[in-house]
Amino acid sequence: MNAFRGFMMIVITSIVGTQPLDKLLAQETVLQTHVVTVERIWNRAAHSAFTDIIRFEDDLYCTFREGSGHIPGRNGLIRVIRSHDGMNWESVALLDEKHVDLRDPKLSMTSDGRLMVNSGASFYHDTKRVGIESRVAFYDPKNDTFRKPQKVILPKEANIGFDWLWRITWHKGWAWGCVQQVPNTGDRALQLVRSRDGIHFEHVATLDVPFPSETTLRFLADDTMIAMIRRGGKEPYGWIGKANPPYNDWKFTRSNKAFGGPNFVQLPNGMWLAGSRGYGGKTATTALWWLDIETAKLTELLELPSGGDTSYPGFVIDQKNNRVLVSYYSSHEGKSAIYLATLRLDVLQKVDE
Repeated sequence: MNAFRGFMMIVITSIVGTQPLDKLLAQETVLQTHVVTVERIWNRAAHSAFTDIIRFEDDLYCTFREGSGHIPGRNGLIRVIRSHDGMNWESVALLDEKHVDLRDPKLSMTSDGRLMVNSGASFYHDTKRVGIESRVAFYDPKNDTFRKPQKVILPKEANIGFDWLWRITWHKGWAWGCVQQVPNTGDRALQLVRSRDGIHFEHVATLDVPFPSETTLRFLADDTMIAMIRRGGKEPYGWIGKANPPYNDWKFTRSNKAFGGPNFVQLPNGMWLAGSRGYGGKTATTALWWLDIETAKLTELLELPSGGDTSYPGFVIDQKNNRVLVSYYSSHEGKSAIYLATLRLDVLQKVDE
């Protein structure tokens, strides 16, 4: 017995080092320290994916695509759900358009305080995509739903028939976004556009990014624009771009990670929290990282409970309740469903400990 006990102590010591075992077992994981809850909040469709979330007035609104599969499957619908407490959700709208696959909805609030959702609109012949447009719909408070989606009017520089305005970010009265141009043949392109009403856009600049894809824009207090750009091709590492007004002279830095459904948000202490698809393991996950916008380096924070078909996070910072809410989708529990993670804001901001 004593020999066996001695052998086990050697094995344990080789695994945990000289740290006392009882102290090691008492330590919380990063997931336990940072994440309060993770709840599946919607799974009524065969496939639910590509989320975003926003606080509008006193409620949370979450949006995502419902369909029969990731792509192409049955043409997608845009679902918008609402909750006052983050636990109990109700459907506000189910947006559809005949013969159109609505995809990747994103929520934002206009400069005059209206809630809007924008999305891609893909057209298929059998399984071949033959065109892409963009759509926008506005919340109608009188009828407590969203109006019918309408076509986004893009400038000629961003209008080749395969033009997808992926996410809109409002800043000082302007709606800003990047149109990814993804023709079936030929080179991709990325066009920076802006609008006063969220419907009619004008061209600002062509971004010199090889094989560009989904792009999220954010702004610093001095009006510097930051772009987190997904890329494909032979070198799929994402890029971080920076530009000062009038945003036609860009500096790009290659990141150390590949992106999928990229999003990022600035915490009150100035740190940038990023979320995207994580490709480092045996299966894809929804990963949260710290982003250094100067070096484009992403440092791993944690992986949310996820796997398989997953990612496309949305963020809401709730200082009043000391939390950061993260919407995302995942298929790790079977069919693809919508999840909401609640993180502790105070713990996230203790980056020096």
